[in-house]
Amino acid sequence: MINDMVSDALTRVRNASMRGLESTTLLHSNLVEAILRIFKEKGYIEDYSVKEENVKKFINVTLKYDENGKSVITEVKKISKPGRRVYKPSNEIKKFKNGYGTIVVSTSKGVLSNDEAYKLGVGGEVLCSIW
Repeated sequence: MINDMVSDALTRVRNASMRGLESTTLLHSNLVEAILRIFKEKGYIEDYSVKEENVKKFINVTLKYDENGKSVITEVKKISKPGRRVYKPSNEIKKFKNGYGTIVVSTSKGVLSNDEAYKLGVGGEVLCSIW
């Protein structure tokens, strides 16, 4: 059984992109799906789709590569962990990697990227970073 679905999903995406795989399959949760929505909006993955087999749901993620075949994902990092939650106010999550990276934040307005959270003026739990 997996204790942290977000960590498992990020690890699977990271490993698949390092190996140059076309796609990978993740276990479904609403939080993982919200994170993948942000990854797709920011251009880190090509697409994702939810598949249902019997009772369980899975997410099939299509990874994105540049014209040279190199993954567009340089690093995916889990920041807030089950043993140590990390919370930040909106003014501390303004930019990441000089605007080249994205921080995913769980706020009272839903799961948002750092840009959206700053515009709305909300802080929250910092889930992960990607660049």
